Amino acid sequence: MLEMKPLTDYLLTEEPYYLPVADEIKLFDAACSERLPVMLKGPTGCGKTRFVEYMAWCLGRPLVTVSCHEDLFAADLVGRYLLTGDETVWMDGPLTQAVRGGAICYLDEVVEARKDTTVVIHPLADDRRVLPIDKRGEVVKAHPDFQLVISYNPGYQSVLKDLKQSTRQRFVALEFDYPEAAAESAIVAQESGVGSDEAIRLVHLAGKIRQIREQGLAEGAGTRLLIYAGQLIRQGIDPARACKAAIAQPLTDDLGLLETLDEIISDIFA
Repeated sequence: MLEMKPLTDYLLTEEPYYLPVADEIKLFDAACSERLPVMLKGPTGCGKTRFVEYMAWCLGRPLVTVSCHEDLFAADLVGRYLLTGDETVWMDGPLTQAVRGGAICYLDEVVEARKDTTVVIHPLADDRRVLPIDKRGEVVKAHPDFQLVISYNPGYQSVLKDLKQSTRQRFVALEFDYPEAAAESAIVAQESGVGSDEAIRLVHLAGKIRQIREQGLAEGAGTRLLIYAGQLIRQGIDPARACKAAIAQPLTDDLGLLETLDEIISDIFA
Protein backbone atom coordinates (compact mmCIF):
# COMPACT_ATOMS: atom_id res chain seq x y z
CA MET A 1 0.00 0.00 0.00
CA LEU A 2 1.20 3.52 -0.79
CA GLU A 3 2.21 5.56 2.26
CA MET A 4 2.08 9.28 2.76
CA LYS A 5 5.20 11.18 3.60
CA PRO A 6 5.02 11.81 7.36
CA LEU A 7 4.48 15.40 8.46
CA THR A 8 7.66 15.27 10.50
CA ASP A 9 9.52 15.28 7.18
CA TYR A 10 8.12 18.78 6.57
CA LEU A 11 9.69 20.24 9.71
CA LEU A 12 12.50 22.68 9.00
CA THR A 13 15.73 21.55 10.63
CA GLU A 14 17.62 24.84 10.29
CA GLU A 15 16.56 28.41 10.93
CA PRO A 16 15.97 30.19 7.60
CA TYR A 17 17.56 33.62 7.33
CA TYR A 18 14.88 36.31 7.45
CA LEU A 19 15.26 40.01 8.13
CA PRO A 20 12.02 41.62 9.39
CA VAL A 21 11.03 44.81 7.59
CA ALA A 22 7.95 45.86 9.59
CA ASP A 23 5.52 44.20 12.00
CA GLU A 24 4.84 41.13 9.83
CA ILE A 25 6.09 38.65 12.46
CA LYS A 26 3.84 40.09 15.17
CA LEU A 27 0.84 40.09 12.82
CA PHE A 28 1.43 36.51 11.72
CA ASP A 29 1.81 35.36 15.33
CA ALA A 30 -1.46 37.08 16.23
CA ALA A 31 -3.27 35.50 13.28
CA CYS A 32 -1.98 32.05 14.25
CA SER A 33 -3.09 32.54 17.84
CA GLU A 34 -6.60 33.37 16.64
CA ARG A 35 -6.49 30.65 13.94
CA LEU A 36 -7.02 33.20 11.18
CA PRO A 37 -5.93 32.38 7.61
CA VAL A 38 -3.23 34.66 6.19
CA MET A 39 -2.79 36.10 2.70
CA LEU A 40 0.63 37.40 1.64
CA LYS A 41 0.55 40.04 -1.11
CA GLY A 42 3.63 41.26 -2.91
CA PRO A 43 5.82 41.18 -6.04
CA THR A 44 7.82 38.18 -7.15
CA GLY A 45 11.04 37.60 -5.25
CA CYS A 46 10.34 39.95 -2.34
CA GLY A 47 10.56 37.33 0.43
CA LYS A 48 7.03 35.96 0.90
CA THR A 49 8.05 32.31 0.77
CA ARG A 50 11.10 32.85 2.97
CA PHE A 51 8.87 34.59 5.52
CA VAL A 52 6.53 31.58 5.69
CA GLU A 53 9.51 29.25 6.10
CA TYR A 54 10.85 31.42 8.90
CA MET A 55 7.52 31.50 10.72
CA ALA A 56 7.11 27.73 10.38
CA TRP A 57 10.53 27.30 11.97
CA CYS A 58 9.71 29.78 14.76
CA LEU A 59 6.42 28.02 15.51
CA GLY A 60 7.90 24.54 15.21
CA ARG A 61 5.23 23.45 12.77
CA PRO A 62 5.55 21.37 9.59
CA LEU A 63 5.32 23.42 6.41
CA VAL A 64 3.49 21.84 3.46
CA THR A 65 4.01 24.00 0.36
CA VAL A 66 1.98 23.72 -2.84
CA SER A 67 3.07 25.68 -5.90
CA CYS A 68 -0.19 26.51 -7.66
CA HIS A 69 -0.63 26.37 -11.43
CA GLU A 70 -3.46 26.33 -13.95
CA ASP A 71 -3.59 22.52 -14.06
CA LEU A 72 -3.96 22.17 -10.29
CA PHE A 73 -7.22 20.33 -9.57
CA ALA A 74 -9.08 20.09 -6.29
CA ALA A 75 -8.10 16.41 -6.07
CA ASP A 76 -4.44 17.44 -6.15
CA LEU A 77 -5.04 19.28 -2.89
CA VAL A 78 -7.65 17.11 -1.19
CA GLY A 79 -6.71 13.61 -2.33
CA ARG A 80 -7.92 10.79 -4.55
CA TYR A 81 -8.46 7.05 -4.76
CA LEU A 82 -5.50 5.19 -6.21
CA LEU A 83 -5.23 1.67 -7.51
CA THR A 84 -2.45 -0.22 -5.79
CA GLY A 85 -2.08 -3.90 -6.48
CA ASP A 86 -5.57 -5.34 -6.55
CA GLU A 87 -7.19 -2.81 -4.25
CA THR A 88 -8.27 0.83 -4.35
CA VAL A 89 -6.98 3.01 -1.52
CA TRP A 90 -7.54 6.61 -0.57
CA MET A 91 -4.52 8.91 -0.54
CA ASP A 92 -4.78 12.25 1.25
CA GLY A 93 -3.57 15.27 -0.70
CA PRO A 94 -1.19 17.82 0.84
CA LEU A 95 -3.98 20.10 2.05
CA THR A 96 -5.84 17.26 3.78
CA GLN A 97 -2.66 15.98 5.36
CA ALA A 98 -1.91 19.45 6.76
CA VAL A 99 -5.49 19.83 8.02
CA ARG A 100 -5.42 16.50 9.84
CA GLY A 101 -1.93 16.89 11.30
CA GLY A 102 -1.81 20.56 12.27
CA ALA A 103 0.73 21.78 9.74
CA ILE A 104 1.00 25.11 7.93
CA CYS A 105 -0.30 24.69 4.39
CA TYR A 106 1.16 27.32 2.07
CA LEU A 107 -0.52 27.74 -1.32
CA ASP A 108 2.05 29.73 -3.28
CA GLU A 109 0.72 32.00 -6.06
CA VAL A 110 -2.82 30.76 -5.44
CA VAL A 111 -4.20 33.00 -8.18
CA GLU A 112 -2.60 30.67 -10.73
CA ALA A 113 -4.81 27.76 -9.65
CA ARG A 114 -8.13 26.94 -11.26
CA LYS A 115 -11.07 28.91 -9.85
CA ASP A 116 -12.98 25.73 -8.99
CA THR A 117 -9.92 24.52 -7.09
CA THR A 118 -9.56 27.53 -4.80
CA VAL A 119 -13.18 27.12 -3.71
CA VAL A 120 -12.22 24.04 -1.68
CA ILE A 121 -10.33 26.22 0.81
CA HIS A 122 -13.37 28.36 1.66
CA PRO A 123 -14.69 26.18 4.52
CA LEU A 124 -11.18 26.15 5.99
CA ALA A 125 -10.81 29.90 5.77
CA ASP A 126 -13.75 30.89 7.94
CA ASP A 127 -14.97 29.99 11.42
CA ARG A 128 -15.97 26.48 10.33
CA ARG A 129 -12.36 25.33 9.78
CA VAL A 130 -13.47 22.14 8.06
CA LEU A 131 -12.52 20.38 4.83
CA PRO A 132 -15.31 18.44 3.11
CA ILE A 133 -14.08 15.41 1.16
CA ASP A 134 -17.00 14.65 -1.12
CA LYS A 135 -15.52 11.48 -2.59
CA ARG A 136 -15.35 9.91 0.87
CA GLY A 137 -18.45 11.52 2.33
CA GLU A 138 -16.19 12.89 5.06
CA VAL A 139 -15.84 16.29 6.69
CA VAL A 140 -12.43 16.76 8.30
CA LYS A 141 -12.26 19.19 11.21
CA ALA A 142 -8.99 21.11 11.16
CA HIS A 143 -6.40 20.33 13.81
CA PRO A 144 -6.05 23.26 16.27
CA ASP A 145 -2.53 23.98 14.94
CA PHE A 146 -3.54 23.97 11.28
CA GLN A 147 -2.72 27.27 9.55
CA LEU A 148 -3.72 28.21 6.00
CA VAL A 149 -1.46 30.67 4.17
CA ILE A 150 -1.78 31.81 0.57
CA SER A 151 0.27 34.20 -1.53
CA TYR A 152 -0.23 36.07 -4.73
CA ASN A 153 1.25 38.87 -6.77
CA PRO A 154 -1.14 41.84 -7.19
CA GLY A 155 1.00 43.05 -10.09
CA TYR A 156 -0.32 40.20 -12.23
CA GLN A 157 -3.98 40.88 -11.54
CA SER A 158 -6.27 40.71 -14.56
CA VAL A 159 -9.83 39.89 -15.38
CA LEU A 160 -8.88 36.24 -15.77
CA LYS A 161 -6.35 36.00 -12.93
CA ASP A 162 -7.50 37.60 -9.74
CA LEU A 163 -8.78 36.40 -6.40
CA LYS A 164 -12.53 36.46 -5.98
CA GLN A 165 -13.86 38.68 -3.23
CA SER A 166 -15.44 35.57 -1.72
CA THR A 167 -11.89 34.25 -1.28
CA ARG A 168 -10.07 37.47 -0.39
CA GLN A 169 -12.41 38.43 2.41
CA ARG A 170 -11.68 35.24 4.32
CA PHE A 171 -8.06 36.22 4.97
CA VAL A 172 -5.94 38.57 7.00
CA ALA A 173 -3.65 40.26 4.47
CA LEU A 174 0.03 41.04 4.98
CA GLU A 175 1.51 43.28 2.30
CA PHE A 176 5.11 42.74 1.23
CA ASP A 177 7.36 44.86 -0.94
CA TYR A 178 11.05 45.09 -1.68
CA PRO A 179 12.98 46.02 1.49
CA GLU A 180 14.48 49.46 1.85
CA ALA A 181 18.00 49.70 0.44
CA ALA A 182 20.07 49.08 3.59
CA ALA A 183 18.02 46.06 4.60
CA GLU A 184 18.01 44.64 1.08
CA SER A 185 21.80 45.05 0.84
CA ALA A 186 22.19 43.12 4.09
CA ILE A 187 19.94 40.35 2.77
CA VAL A 188 21.81 40.11 -0.53
CA ALA A 189 25.19 40.01 1.21
CA GLN A 190 24.03 37.34 3.67
CA GLU A 191 22.29 35.11 1.13
CA SER A 192 24.75 35.36 -1.76
CA GLY A 193 28.05 35.63 0.10
CA VAL A 194 29.29 38.74 -1.72
CA GLY A 195 30.85 41.67 0.09
CA SER A 196 28.79 44.61 1.31
CA ASP A 197 30.05 46.95 -1.43
CA GLU A 198 28.98 44.52 -4.15
CA ALA A 199 25.62 43.99 -2.45
CA ILE A 200 25.03 47.74 -2.29
CA ARG A 201 25.72 48.06 -6.02
CA LEU A 202 23.32 45.21 -6.80
CA VAL A 203 20.58 46.89 -4.79
CA HIS A 204 21.33 50.21 -6.49
CA LEU A 205 20.93 48.43 -9.83
CA ALA A 206 17.60 46.99 -8.73
CA GLY A 207 16.39 50.44 -7.74
CA LYS A 208 17.19 51.78 -11.20
CA ILE A 209 15.40 48.88 -12.88
CA ARG A 210 12.32 49.25 -10.68
CA GLN A 211 12.06 52.87 -11.79
CA ILE A 212 11.66 51.93 -15.47
CA ARG A 213 8.71 49.54 -15.12
CA GLU A 214 6.51 52.00 -17.00
CA GLN A 215 8.64 51.37 -20.10
CA GLY A 216 7.24 47.86 -20.44
CA LEU A 217 8.78 45.64 -17.78
CA ALA A 218 6.14 43.40 -16.25
CA GLU A 219 7.90 43.64 -12.90
CA GLY A 220 11.05 45.01 -11.32
CA ALA A 221 14.09 43.04 -10.27
CA GLY A 222 13.25 41.01 -7.19
CA THR A 223 15.61 40.46 -4.28
CA ARG A 224 15.87 36.81 -5.33
CA LEU A 225 17.44 37.82 -8.66
CA LEU A 226 19.96 40.03 -6.88
CA ILE A 227 20.97 37.06 -4.75
CA TYR A 228 21.39 34.93 -7.87
CA ALA A 229 23.62 37.60 -9.41
CA GLY A 230 25.63 37.78 -6.21
CA GLN A 231 26.13 34.03 -6.19
CA LEU A 232 27.48 34.15 -9.74
CA ILE A 233 29.82 36.99 -8.78
CA ARG A 234 31.03 34.96 -5.79
CA GLN A 235 31.92 32.18 -8.23
CA GLY A 236 34.18 34.56 -10.18
CA ILE A 237 31.80 35.70 -12.92
CA ASP A 238 32.33 39.29 -14.04
CA PRO A 239 29.72 41.42 -12.19
CA ALA A 240 28.26 42.97 -15.33
CA ARG A 241 27.96 39.57 -17.01
CA ALA A 242 26.44 38.08 -13.87
CA CYS A 243 23.81 40.83 -13.75
CA LYS A 244 22.90 40.35 -17.40
CA ALA A 245 22.50 36.60 -16.92
CA ALA A 246 20.73 36.63 -13.55
CA ILE A 247 18.72 39.87 -13.74
CA ALA A 248 18.27 41.35 -17.22
CA GLN A 249 17.63 38.19 -19.23
CA PRO A 250 15.09 36.66 -16.79
CA LEU A 251 13.13 39.95 -16.70
CA THR A 252 12.44 40.36 -20.41
CA ASP A 253 12.98 39.12 -23.98
CA ASP A 254 12.31 42.54 -25.50
CA LEU A 255 15.45 43.66 -27.32
CA GLY A 256 14.85 47.33 -26.62
CA LEU A 257 14.37 46.75 -22.92
CA LEU A 258 17.39 44.46 -22.78
CA GLU A 259 19.48 47.20 -24.35
CA THR A 260 18.25 49.65 -21.71
CA LEU A 261 19.00 47.19 -18.90
CA ASP A 262 22.46 46.49 -20.31
CA GLU A 263 23.21 50.23 -20.30
CA ILE A 264 22.14 50.55 -16.67
CA ILE A 265 24.26 47.54 -15.71
CA SER A 266 27.28 48.92 -17.54
CA ASP A 267 26.93 52.29 -15.82
CA ILE A 268 26.90 50.71 -12.37
CA PHE A 269 29.44 47.92 -12.93
CA ALA A 270 31.79 49.65 -15.38
